[in-house]
Amino acid sequence: MPSFSDLFQWDRFITPSIIKVFYLLAIGLVALAGVSAIFSALAMMAINFFAGLATLIGALLFVVVGVIFARIAAEFVLIVFRINEHLGAIRHQAER
Repeated sequence: MPSFSDLFQWDRFITPSIIKVFYLLAIGLVALAGVSAIFSALAMMAINFFAGLATLIGALLFVVVGVIFARIAAEFVLIVFRINEHLGAIRHQAER
């Protein structure tokens, strides 16, 4: 975990160590939105069953796609930082 002094130094990136927190927040937001949409779909079923069923299917699909998208976004950020580390290692080898 990054220390407070890492915020003021540029020797080390803090994003790779806190990306898991942002990923969990994204999962939480997707789950919260999904639960809200599911309750809306159930309430809509009282008015129009087929519209409520379509909304329920859409809500479940939203949750699945949202979780996958959050994972892809988090992995993309980590890949960019890993590429930076590998390029630094290559540059360090070339300087020797």
